[in-house]
Amino acid sequence: MFLSCGDALFDLFAEPDADVAKIALSGRVGGSPLNVALGLARLGHPAGFFTKVSSDLFGMRIRGFMAREGIDQGFLIPTDRNTTLAMVSLGADGSPAYTFYIEGTADRSIEVAEVPATFPEDLEAIHLASYSTVTEPTASALAHLVRQESARRFISYDPNVRASIEPDLDTWRQKVAELVPFAALVKASEEDIDLLYPGRTLNAVIDDWVAAGAEMAVVTRGERGAIAVTGAGVHASVDGRQIIVADTVGAGDTFQAALLAGLKERGQLSRAALRAADQADIEDLLHFAVRAAAITCSRRGADLPRRADLGRPPLA
Repeated sequence: MFLSCGDALFDLFAEPDADVAKIALSGRVGGSPLNVALGLARLGHPAGFFTKVSSDLFGMRIRGFMAREGIDQGFLIPTDRNTTLAMVSLGADGSPAYTFYIEGTADRSIEVAEVPATFPEDLEAIHLASYSTVTEPTASALAHLVRQESARRFISYDPNVRASIEPDLDTWRQKVAELVPFAALVKASEEDIDLLYPGRTLNAVIDDWVAAGAEMAVVTRGERGAIAVTGAGVHASVDGRQIIVADTVGAGDTFQAALLAGLKERGQLSRAALRAADQADIEDLLHFAVRAAAITCSRRGADLPRRADLGRPPLA
């Protein structure tokens, strides 16, 4: 079983309208780690989600969405706080820009004392990402969770920087430095690395992450594919796929879910197995993740692929 943790919100897309006195909004469930849970569930893997969920209209829809997609709700904490909302505008290339309504909201209010002291034995991997790793008190709660479980579970981490929520990039850098040593897998986008470490090369940054304790570090490069390095010194690079892009919302989360699903299906969801992986193993994994992300980019919003979309048979 996989457990994803943190952000759970609604993305609100403004629909085209010539009347400046009106805004028609199309709302979709979102949040980077919730998208990862969705991606894993759609790829046939048991996935749960840990966060606080509001009793408001949006929170009820989030629960309904999780029920429909088969995401385990047993780790949710109920609250009367409002749901985080993100206003999403799309650039000409389909890239999203976000404005958040987030003060005091549900997913930002997890306390350390609310982190379960124990988890089911069949929980193999924990994933965390984005603003919930840097905004308090949830950031401290998730850091506590990682420290508590990293010796027993595979930890996956994606900084997924949202400077519109936490503009202090030093805060992001400090949190990355804190979490990377506990993570078996770290994935970041090229944009995130350029923002956090201007002037540094991608390879230099991910080499540092591996030296700090990550077993594998991966950078996504949009249409130019992805690169990776492992603790055993394997370097891998794959090209992107040429597609017609609807938008890129959820592409990085799809990539992350595919990485985790691919590792599980290859019997490599452990530090020891990653250490033993060769270049062909890593390139095959990256190709699978790139292909999955390309499908999401061909659709509007975070509509992540199912196994059939990738030509994969159902899991036994």
